[in-house]
Amino acid sequence: MEPDRGGTEISAKKGRKRRRAPNRLVEAPKALGAGWDLEERPPDAKRARLSTILFAENCEVTHSQLCELLKYAVLGKSTVPKPSWCQLFHQNHLNNVVVFVLQGMSQLHFYKFYLEFGFLRRAFRHKFRLPPPSSDFLADIIGLQKKQTSGDLPRTMEGSSPFASLKASINLQNDPIIQKFGFNRVGLTRCLLTKEEMKTFHFPLQGFSDCENFVPTKCSGSVMDNSPLFGLDCEMCLTSKGRELTRISLVAEGGCCVMDELVKPDNEILNYLTSFSGITKKILNPVTTKLKDVQRRLKALLPPDAVLVGHSLDLDLRALKMIHPYVIDTSLLYVREQGRRFKLKFLAKAILGKDIQCPHRIGHDATEDARTSLELARYFLKYGPKKIAELNLEALASRQEVHAAGQEPRNKTEVVQQPNTSVLECLDSVGQKLLFLTRETDASELSSSRNCQSIKCLSNKEVLEQARVEIPLFPFSIVQFSFEPFSPSLTEEMNKRMRVKWSEMSTVYVGPFSKNCNLKVLKRLFKSFGPVRSMTLVLETHQPHLCIQYEVLEAAQLAIETLDGVLVEGICIKVQRPVTELTLDCDTLVNELEQDSENQGTVYLSGVSETFREHLLQQSTLFFGLEAVILPKDLKSGKQKKYCFLKFRTFGSAQRALNIFTGKDWKLKGRHALTPRHLHAWLRGLPPESRRPPGIRVLPPPSEQQALQVLKMDHPKIAAWRWGRKIGKLYHSLCPGTLCLILLPGTKSAHGSLSGLGLMGIKDEE
Repeated sequence: MEPDRGGTEISAKKGRKRRRAPNRLVEAPKALGAGWDLEERPPDAKRARLSTILFAENCEVTHSQLCELLKYAVLGKSTVPKPSWCQLFHQNHLNNVVVFVLQGMSQLHFYKFYLEFGFLRRAFRHKFRLPPPSSDFLADIIGLQKKQTSGDLPRTMEGSSPFASLKASINLQNDPIIQKFGFNRVGLTRCLLTKEEMKTFHFPLQGFSDCENFVPTKCSGSVMDNSPLFGLDCEMCLTSKGRELTRISLVAEGGCCVMDELVKPDNEILNYLTSFSGITKKILNPVTTKLKDVQRRLKALLPPDAVLVGHSLDLDLRALKMIHPYVIDTSLLYVREQGRRFKLKFLAKAILGKDIQCPHRIGHDATEDARTSLELARYFLKYGPKKIAELNLEALASRQEVHAAGQEPRNKTEVVQQPNTSVLECLDSVGQKLLFLTRETDASELSSSRNCQSIKCLSNKEVLEQARVEIPLFPFSIVQFSFEPFSPSLTEEMNKRMRVKWSEMSTVYVGPFSKNCNLKVLKRLFKSFGPVRSMTLVLETHQPHLCIQYEVLEAAQLAIETLDGVLVEGICIKVQRPVTELTLDCDTLVNELEQDSENQGTVYLSGVSETFREHLLQQSTLFFGLEAVILPKDLKSGKQKKYCFLKFRTFGSAQRALNIFTGKDWKLKGRHALTPRHLHAWLRGLPPESRRPPGIRVLPPPSEQQALQVLKMDHPKIAAWRWGRKIGKLYHSLCPGTLCLILLPGTKSAHGSLSGLGLMGIKDEE
């Protein structure tokens, strides 16, 4: 059995938790957004700290996900689930929470006036997209619109055992198991994963490029509700080619183990993962059984309508390199909120009342785990979803985490909040109040809420002055400033100009070349810096030039830094960006992007192969401080692209790694990163740029031009500069250990909507 497959932390496969060995990367091929693969390791220091990577789909964090974080920041894991999109380590070391809301501003504001927002881009390492706001943005992020209407929320949960009976009244209608399966009992076929679900959760399927050498089980009979169930579990080790099978256990429906085999991997073993698998070198030395032997025997054992049952079964089938169409995955059958999964050990105790994976035993018992998965599936079929929902597994899991960590509740009566509890109710449960500072003209349900100290001011300036005085007096504060949003016509124009600007910044003109130059060689040379969107031969000049548009800004910058002024086929070439009014400040902007706190410690590499991850894993001791590997994928084919980003704990670690990667052993091209992931996702959503005829200048609309001339203090450019600095001064006055969020909510109107932007950090975090 692989370690802790049901956890909520980022892990080795599809969001399941993996215990990590020192100085060893852990694989995490969950594609986010534009197909980004991530890997993450928690820090060691006992100080409140946010994870380096935000695990948000397409780099966008919903308002309810923000609410998750705010509730967790108030109460911690003893009473509310951990946020699903980021990791907050050592929550109990947080001192305060402060949320600044810049009403009327959006992500477009931030990147249009990027140079003006100097403090914000340098101070906050974590940035993410926000969807366009609803009619009451604050109510959404506080959770006011999700309050239960039928009856009061349960306030306490008695009992010392982590699996004590919960007497609280729960709304079964909102339970994710009920929402998926309904209240009535279901048959076996209803529990099977559909082909779409198998595709979503990365089960091996025929016809997929990463399953070309996989062996089908040849089970093609019609599955009925009385078809036979078989529990399956595998153990793996780490080899030079990745994870490979070392043990397989197959249990029939009556509980009898029909197959329990040790398997000798084909490649050199780097780590036996003994603490999880129980397999050692001594145990595996005399084994002669190979993967192909196991595949052949399994095909012979399974009847045509066999249904395989397991916990995170996709991992087992991939270790077997086999394809099977009929599966029940207990980590998905017992549905949990927000895409998280219960651990097998937890379900065994909560549902079946049995202890498995005991800490005094070295490694997991694959047969025991296979049998447990089978029993969980049979229990679900026998008693139905309503019985499961009544157990209130989410609350049980929260209590188990407390007891497993050896923590004592704050009081003899532990407070347990339900998932739809608001931040205000969380604060109230620990005897605290929320401070809300805003202008009188701004309306929000939050202003009239109980347990909220609202102070309304006449202007943004007064809000700022009150914030300096009041914030130190409250553990949780929301400070809202209001700005005039862009007009629809100005929004449309700025969107277009932003897309054109980033396109032109990622474009280079190269030349001159001789008229008989080798174009094939030149194309190969310039593709080595990164992915090319287009490459055009320019013949308007006396000697040929190339116009190359790259997909990422880093590739264009790397080409300029590497080849400008270099002799190519005996001619000194010049590599430069197009000079337009949108690229006049390009050098300054590139320099500031490199200094952006989110890009600090991040390295861009070009020329990586499909085996790069495995090679990196083998050499991980060379790269001290490596926290995340970001591997972009092609949106259509799903294949890994030939470039990546690596995130390091410090700039120094990144620089040392860059020297190694660009050295004679790795022979890659690279530089420090310029663009964070959320920016890629946002630029893809902007309207397509239109090619402008050369020589034609695009001037700002007259109203904006006039505003710049008279330097009106409420102009967006001036407001960005002034209020960025003012919020910076206020931030410096906050006490260390304060979780601070800057939210530009975006805008929504009849003319269209703009996505927002969130910036986040903990003051004085490492």
